[in-house]
Amino acid sequence: MASREFTAVERLIDERAHRLLDRAPSSRVRAFLVEFAVFILKQAWACAFGAALLAVLLVARLVYPDDAVLARNDALTIAAVLLQVVMVVARLETLRELRVILLFHIVGTVMELFKTDVGSWAYGDDGVLRIGAVPLFSGFMYAAVGSYMVRVFRLFDLRFTRYPPRWMTGILAGLIYLNFFTHHFVWDARWVLLALVALLWGPCIMHVRIFRARLRMPILLSFAGVALFIWVAENLATWADAWTYPDQADGWQPVSLSKVVSWFLLMIISVVLVAWVYRPRSPDAASSGAPVRVGVVTPEGGQQQGDHGEQGERDGATHDAAGDPGSVGQRADPG
Repeated sequence: MASREFTAVERLIDERAHRLLDRAPSSRVRAFLVEFAVFILKQAWACAFGAALLAVLLVARLVYPDDAVLARNDALTIAAVLLQVVMVVARLETLRELRVILLFHIVGTVMELFKTDVGSWAYGDDGVLRIGAVPLFSGFMYAAVGSYMVRVFRLFDLRFTRYPPRWMTGILAGLIYLNFFTHHFVWDARWVLLALVALLWGPCIMHVRIFRARLRMPILLSFAGVALFIWVAENLATWADAWTYPDQADGWQPVSLSKVVSWFLLMIISVVLVAWVYRPRSPDAASSGAPVRVGVVTPEGGQQQGDHGEQGERDGATHDAAGDPGSVGQRADPG
C-alpha cells in the first residue's frame, strides 16, 4: 500500500515497524509469527474507535453514579463526541473516512428512530441529548462499524477478484435497508435477500495484505466473521445497559444468535457505503506476491496465481501499483 494512504501516525508506526522487522533474522516460524502479529495489530488498530466506545460503555456501567447531575446517556454522548474529535484531530482517521462515518450516523439514526418506536429495543429515558427516544450516542455505535470498515479497507489494502458491479450491490443494499423497516408490516424477505447476497458475492474472493503475505478468502466468510464479532460486542454493550431488548427487560441475558443474521445483512450495507469511497480494486497486476488461501500465510515472491487479473476491468476496477507492498499499518441492532 502506498504510504500516502496512511495517516501521519500510521506512517510513523509503519516506518518503525519496518526498521524492527526488516533487521530481524528470518525463518519460516518467525515469518508466520510476524504475519500473525501484524494481522492482530492491524485489526486492533482498525477497531480503535469501536473498542474505545465499548470501553466507555462498560466503564459507565460499572462506575457512573446513578444520581449524577449529568445523566449517564448525556455523558455517553459527550464522551462519544470527544472520541470522534480525538480520532480526527490526532489524524487517526482521514477526512475522507469521516464522510463515510457521517453516512453511517445518518443511516443508523434513522433506523434507531423507527426501531425504538416499534419496540424492537429501548434506551433509558434519562438525559436531554436525544431525538425522541433515541440518545445521540447511538449514532456513534453505527459510526464505530463505519470506522472499522473504512480503516480495514485501507490498512489491509483490500483487493477483490470477481467483485460484483457496484450498481447491483447498491440496489441490493437498498432493498436490505428497506426490509429492516417493512418486515414489521409485511412479509420478512431477509432469507430471499440472503440468497441474493450469496448469488452476488458468492464468486468474490478478497485479497488481504498483511505484512509480506497476502491472504485470499471468500468475501462472504469475512462478512460472517465481522457479523459474529459485532454480535459479541453487542452482548457486552447490552450487559452495560446501553440499550435493552424486550427479552432483557427483566434481567440481562445473551442476545439471540438470530441477530447475527441481521448484522450480516447490515454488513452488506456497510460494504456498499465504503465501496463508494474506496472503489473496489483487483489484485495488483504489478505485484509479484502469490495469494494464498485463508489459514495459510506464505511470504511473497512466489509464482503469481491465476486469480490475478481475472476481474480485469469489471465494474471499473483498476490495476494500480502499490508503492510499498509490506506496509503495517456498537451497535444498533438492525433486526
